[in-house]
Amino acid sequence: MAFDYNLFVIGAGPGGLAAAKKAASYGVRVAIAEQESIGGTCVNRGCIPKKLIVYAADFALQKQIAPSYGWSECQTYFDWTLFIKSVHQHLDTLNQTYFQQLHKAGIELICDRATFIDAHTVDINGLKVTADKILIAVGGQPLKPKIPGIEYAITSREMFQLPYLPKRLAIIGGGYIGVEFSSMMHAFGCQVTMIEKDEMILSGFDDDIRSSVQQGLRKRGIKLLTSSTVQEIKYSDESLLLTITGKKREIITADTILVATGYAPNTKNLGLENVHVELGEHGAIKVDEYSRTSQENIFAVGDCTSRVQLSPVAKAEGIAFANTVFGNKVQKLDYDYVPSAVFCRPEAAGVGMTEAKAREKFGESVQCYYTQFQPLLYQITEQNELTTMKLVLNGDSGQVLGAHLVGEHAADIIQSLGVAIRKGITKEDLDEIIGIHPTVGEEFFSLNQVQE
Repeated sequence: MAFDYNLFVIGAGPGGLAAAKKAASYGVRVAIAEQESIGGTCVNRGCIPKKLIVYAADFALQKQIAPSYGWSECQTYFDWTLFIKSVHQHLDTLNQTYFQQLHKAGIELICDRATFIDAHTVDINGLKVTADKILIAVGGQPLKPKIPGIEYAITSREMFQLPYLPKRLAIIGGGYIGVEFSSMMHAFGCQVTMIEKDEMILSGFDDDIRSSVQQGLRKRGIKLLTSSTVQEIKYSDESLLLTITGKKREIITADTILVATGYAPNTKNLGLENVHVELGEHGAIKVDEYSRTSQENIFAVGDCTSRVQLSPVAKAEGIAFANTVFGNKVQKLDYDYVPSAVFCRPEAAGVGMTEAKAREKFGESVQCYYTQFQPLLYQITEQNELTTMKLVLNGDSGQVLGAHLVGEHAADIIQSLGVAIRKGITKEDLDEIIGIHPTVGEEFFSLNQVQE
């Protein structure tokens, strides 16, 4: 049977774009369908605009310590409307760049929604298109918990469309999205309250890192209500009232409520029932180690699966898929050493095993090396800003299983260490490295073991 395309990709986010471009480099006919802006959540409603907001917020934080460095105090004003306009102009430029890349690679872009008719056919606004292989890369969408009045809350998607900064912001959820927005918005002068159901924020990170970030946020003036849940949201006198239960019952007043309680795979209304693609928990597409679904010619990558939900992972999965299916280079990913970061202030990052995960696997042989210190940047200021650093080791072999950091440049330091940890570096190897002085990263080369 002759197909219109060798590969049809549904979704032009990081995973879909990477797969399409890599497949096209092997000389196959590729088309990609996207009903929204090219680049997916990361470019348009996630990583890129969020990091730009982090940079804007950092100016406010730098202003606080500038007098200690000899800069005279002066009145400044932050114009959110002007700033967010610049952000969207940049995103428009990125979208145009992606469009040009697809055109140059000979990939047809279809700006519409695609749904399955059968295993080799999709419907695009009444037009039937066939393909030998089909890749699903539709990402995920923010979840809203079932709380009375939740319709008054917004998600991270709408945060980038705010016409003005709220004076009082309540955030439901203490994952990385909630934590990052709490940090940024507080730096802009918002009164921020974050509600988290667990005792500590940032579930999934090492407990020492979670505790350190939590202390850092509170020190900055962010109100954290842990072991707490929102029971109800009401609108009253042009403000929103959140009824909180937990350690104590209280009512919080806010102008804007951000829900940051997780993402769900964007797999509804794709016609997956027509092709018998098997779904797992929360509607995630089940795939094997080569991203193949239960239908042998249909594949899936990125946040619509149940694997690691990070943009670089989706991109790597897309490339591995194309290499395996079209490049005659069988490739599967190792998810054990994927670095992750939280771009709050203080910044946090980790790679490899947390102490808890290491003890589950290696038991009493696990050793931890830990330090907390004030970095040079803050030593001549009045701010007591601490950096937290931790290594997790297999004591029997000396191999470093994980590295975790809270402090300036955490993400850059950790992702560089990730290469060494993946290659099996030991604590002895680190001890023999001569660091660059004075830097935060050099402290990893002189850590002492935590005494039990």
